[in-house]
Amino acid sequence: MWLMWTIGVVGYVLAITNRTSLSAVGVDAQHRFDADASTLAMFAVLQLAVYGFMQIPVGLWLDRWGARPIMTIGMVLMAIGQVVMALSPTVGVAIAARMLLGAGDAAIFPGVLRLIATWFPAQRGSVMMQLTGIFGQLGQVIAIVPLPLLLHATAWEVAFGALAGGAILFAVLIAALVRNHPPQLPADVSVNTDTGAITVVTSAIDTRQGIRAAWQQPGTRLAFWTHFATPFAGTAFVMLWGIPYLTAGEGLSSGQAAAVTSVYVVAGIVLGPVVGTFSARHPHLRSRYLVLPAVAAQLAVWVSVLLWPGTVPMWLLIVLVVALAMGGPASMVAFDFARAHNPAHRLSTATGVTNVGGFLAALIAILFIGIAMDLQGASRPENYTDEAFRWAFATQIPLWILGAAMIVRERRRLRTPPRDVRR
Repeated sequence: MWLMWTIGVVGYVLAITNRTSLSAVGVDAQHRFDADASTLAMFAVLQLAVYGFMQIPVGLWLDRWGARPIMTIGMVLMAIGQVVMALSPTVGVAIAARMLLGAGDAAIFPGVLRLIATWFPAQRGSVMMQLTGIFGQLGQVIAIVPLPLLLHATAWEVAFGALAGGAILFAVLIAALVRNHPPQLPADVSVNTDTGAITVVTSAIDTRQGIRAAWQQPGTRLAFWTHFATPFAGTAFVMLWGIPYLTAGEGLSSGQAAAVTSVYVVAGIVLGPVVGTFSARHPHLRSRYLVLPAVAAQLAVWVSVLLWPGTVPMWLLIVLVVALAMGGPASMVAFDFARAHNPAHRLSTATGVTNVGGFLAALIAILFIGIAMDLQGASRPENYTDEAFRWAFATQIPLWILGAAMIVRERRRLRTPPRDVRR
């Protein structure tokens, strides 16, 4: 049981490392491929778009073949993507490499959730999902600190080749050691050891009637907008724009920028169990005391940073990344909403719809920041300025306002008492 989860969660750490591998070396990528800010944004935007698109086929394949082969293939695709990234001669080939990486990445987290569902008692699923999300964020630390050190000590090809090697290693481990379900069970089923209830694990999204039925449920829409509004700013910051802003915009050294960004990861790890415990104990207070405060905190701190006269002090940058870190644990509440307001046979579909919200907002934010930088003439690292970054990051504000407004709207639409208690 624990061996399955350990291999899966370490594989997820590696997937996060691969996903965010441009976070601290984005400027190096711009120099290598002679790319402007909008083009740099496309690396992340298309990667996330492929990740989101692949959720439907990945769900179908998990139902047909189980976690082991799909996670193995995902690791192999990530390895190929990083090899192509290491050797790519042009920006077009490099973008294609990131898209391939996104396709492989799409298989890992759903695969780990599948292993949790089949190997652990059903009543422990929520806790194990939170733990997986918490430990997975360690991959961002690897992308922020060791990867740029390796790149600057060796070469681009060596750094991204090392990531490819790690993915191949875990492809072998998953194929050799992971099993889809315990040997005493005939298929991928989830067992509640308290009640004895046994249910078939379903990962596929119903693209016919299921998506429409799930979206008609206000609880699913609340989940979608919760996931839309809470994590996108942190994703945009840590995945691409944070290190360039801190170094070129605020004048920090690479080491200082890495330390500040690492606080984001540590804060997320600390806040995760707190948010998860509060969500479990006070389900009727989730949106009011977890989700909306997380959105308000991010908006308020970002506005303070954008309006600060002159160089932003280190303490406020720390407050900023802690506020951004709140978005990750708060976004997991969205899946509690989806689970609470949908029948079991529609849970995978509702979860898929919910997941789209966060990635849609993230790719919009990343792209808008890049476009805003180009429109100000700050398309290259040597032209980056603090003022340009401030105006570019201001493009996130409408996304928070839209998300918060829709959260309030959908929350009010949950009329009946059984649904109200889970708001």
